[in-house]
Amino acid sequence: MGGNTKIKLGISIGDLNGIGCEVALKTFEDARMLDFCTPVLFASNKTISHQKKSLSLNTNFNGVYDVSKMVEGKINVVNVWKESPRIEFGKPTEESGKYAIRSLRAAVEALKKEEIDVLVTAPINKNNIQSENFKFPGHTDFLAQELEGESLMFMVTDTLRVGLLTDHIAVKDVAQAITQKRVFEKVETMMDSLKKDFGVRRPKIALLGINPHSGDRGTIGQEDDKILKPVIQELFDKGHLVYGPYSADSFFGSKTHQNFDAILAAYHDQGLIPFKTLSFGKGVNFTAGLSRVRTSPDHGTAYEIAGHGKADESSFKEAVFAAIQIFKNRVEYEELTKNPLKKQKVKKSA
Repeated sequence: MGGNTKIKLGISIGDLNGIGCEVALKTFEDARMLDFCTPVLFASNKTISHQKKSLSLNTNFNGVYDVSKMVEGKINVVNVWKESPRIEFGKPTEESGKYAIRSLRAAVEALKKEEIDVLVTAPINKNNIQSENFKFPGHTDFLAQELEGESLMFMVTDTLRVGLLTDHIAVKDVAQAITQKRVFEKVETMMDSLKKDFGVRRPKIALLGINPHSGDRGTIGQEDDKILKPVIQELFDKGHLVYGPYSADSFFGSKTHQNFDAILAAYHDQGLIPFKTLSFGKGVNFTAGLSRVRTSPDHGTAYEIAGHGKADESSFKEAVFAAIQIFKNRVEYEELTKNPLKKQKVKKSA
């Protein structure tokens, strides 16, 4: 991206029977959003027209058959398919899952080719996307395969950032999956992201314990003493501001999280329950550590309200703004680190 060209923001539309299309179209109903980026939806004219009519939306769009034909100042729809898939709002069908993946694959391919600068993904259903050609529990795992880097599921707002040591795996497999190697890698990815993507000069990170009360000195499990504590100590001895493990049950209620730039939780619900409780509707799911920027809203397909025009686009809009800002931060970081004399301009940790 050069000169004054707006950031090219790709959107995969998610499950056609959920609220993905609705929140994406509502986000850009306000023409002022086009001042920030050029949106490109990967779907089809017919599909988007059907969604507009069903939801009584007035969002105008420009249909193109190739990403290179996008027009600035307009909402562009790349025609990934010609047929008209059956829309059954509120139902997770095999067909809606198939087209969600077609949209995602086309968008990721454009991202890899740098035809778009960033990607915002609308929600998918982790069950109906499964096929012989797609065996991933979600976006993060698929993107980790397709894009270079070590992925980290990073839930973010302006004031709260929570990353996950393990994401979409069964609770019974969590302890076995957390190794010292994994902890080192995730902390390193988080520190790197905080510097490059969020402008934090010297990140301060907290790790939450794996077991209740961080194991109570081995009384409730050995993992915290044998895995987390040695890694935290080694990182701290090297000069990194990494602390813990903290007992997860009181960490957020006591507002201890406010003392850190980011928190690394042991597993999905341990991190996402407090995050969504504190930030629902304002949170963004960011896949940190990869060569390209991808964000998504902090909610799912919301089948229960799909097709009724009631979906709140706030989180999707936040995902758009986050993708744009992170992309700009990365560009700025690269420029600053090329010229050491400018390094002092990088923001200090709060």
